[in-house]
Amino acid sequence: MNNKEFINELSLKTGYSVEETQKMVRTILDSMTSEFEDGNGVSIIDFGSFEIRKKMERVVVNPSSQQRMLVPPKLVLAFRPANSLKDQLKKKED
Repeated sequence: MNNKEFINELSLKTGYSVEETQKMVRTILDSMTSEFEDGNGVSIIDFGSFEIRKKMERVVVNPSSQQRMLVPPKLVLAFRPANSLKDQLKKKED
């Protein structure tokens, strides 16, 4: 499902216009992005939590040249689903 399909489906379910729904989704995503930039995580009840994790620096080897390179540390966004979401997915799998 792409962004346009998601907005259209959400619009149908909520009864808002597509434009209003798109503004609401954009506002939510902007708020989440702002929290991530501040180094904070975001938890959504019964869905999961997004958190900022730091990957440590590491040495990697280029397989073709065997040259060793240092990859600097970086921040990455990680998602951990809620247990209720995991259970729903397991039920659909069975």
